[in-house]
Amino acid sequence: MNPFFYRLTLAHSRLDAEIRREQKQRAPDPFRLLQLKKLKLAVKDRLHRLIRSRPEGMA
Repeated sequence: MNPFFYRLTLAHSRLDAEIRREQKQRAPDPFRLLQLKKLKLAVKDRLHRLIRSRPEGMA
């Protein structure tokens, strides 16, 4: 597995866990949630771009 791909998947799962943790708070911070969700989406977009840029035979 590509180390960059691995780091992105790790960041994606950490952001997901952080979002869940924030949502469980008694009074979740909506701005923090928005920021975390934007970061998670950015990581997801980079993962998809990385997958699409791979040659056909390497999938």
